[in-house]
Amino acid sequence: MIPSFRSRTAIPLDTQTAGAGHRGRGRHTVLAAFLAFGMALGASSIAHAADQPFDAWLEGVRAEARQKGISDATVQAALTGIQPIPRVIELDRRQPEFTLTFQQYLDRVVPQSRIDKGRRMMAEHKALLTRIEGQFGVPARQIVALWGIETDFGRVTGGFKVIPALATLAHDGRRSAFFRKELMDALQIVDEGHIDADRMLGSWAGAMGQNQFMPSSFRAYAIDYTGDGKRDIWTTLPDVFASIANYLSRVGWKSDQTWGRVVRLPAGFDAGLAEKKARKTIPEWQALGVRRADGGDLPARDLPAQIVLPAGAGGPAYMVYDNFEAILKWNRSTYFAIAAGTLADALGKE
Repeated sequence: MIPSFRSRTAIPLDTQTAGAGHRGRGRHTVLAAFLAFGMALGASSIAHAADQPFDAWLEGVRAEARQKGISDATVQAALTGIQPIPRVIELDRRQPEFTLTFQQYLDRVVPQSRIDKGRRMMAEHKALLTRIEGQFGVPARQIVALWGIETDFGRVTGGFKVIPALATLAHDGRRSAFFRKELMDALQIVDEGHIDADRMLGSWAGAMGQNQFMPSSFRAYAIDYTGDGKRDIWTTLPDVFASIANYLSRVGWKSDQTWGRVVRLPAGFDAGLAEKKARKTIPEWQALGVRRADGGDLPARDLPAQIVLPAGAGGPAYMVYDNFEAILKWNRSTYFAIAAGTLADALGKE
């Protein structure tokens, strides 16, 4: 999974026009946060990397890698003969500006076909998922939902060699500091023996495996669940599932809560409370006239919650809890987080 600005590109790999970017109201612009973050990083990029010929620049990368303790064998195997990938630059600079309404996005990312496939995956891997849920406190349905949205349950994981792709982006100069660090992390992963450089495949932006971790996220959260000495998020489903669960657990997932729910707002509800991300307890929202989608009373638990209006005032309303924030740490898009929760809820229904 790509960090918060989402060079993941914030879009599931098999729904590249799905439009998941940063938070938005009404209509959604793809990668707004990614581009803004990229411009900020560009100002502090390492010494105008693109001003150097690629081969000369790569010598500096080799030297830095060795200084970081990465073996010469890995440096040679991973970096010898690589060249910039024009397609990566093209994709980075020509990212689509599609706009979708919230409902269009939800329909695209959580179609019935994905729900049906997710339920089959839940049944097929029930014993493993139950065990991981018990160990990490993250529901199996949420693990499978993220797996499904990111790569269609491992079907579409990206066909770019990660190290050349990251080297291309690091040399390009617009976000050199960010991508150079990710490149060093990728080299470290190879050096630790988790995967060979030639088999380290992912998206054009460097997101890897069935859960689309960037190298830095891999190093922080990936799990060797099978105990074979390798954290294999490409082909080993126990490692894939445990890594997703570990990520959510580490960023604050609470096992006794859900992520949120659709709610009905009273007439005249102050939409500014949503815009300001006002946090109130569930009983306080109840007192303001907020109800379940079917009109029933809200749960009586004294949990902090906020109202999210992904399509703006007059559109669907959600009451979200702390676990919604955990999903946002996976992907800063409100659309994505609601889709991930919605799919998880659908997978949990018989």
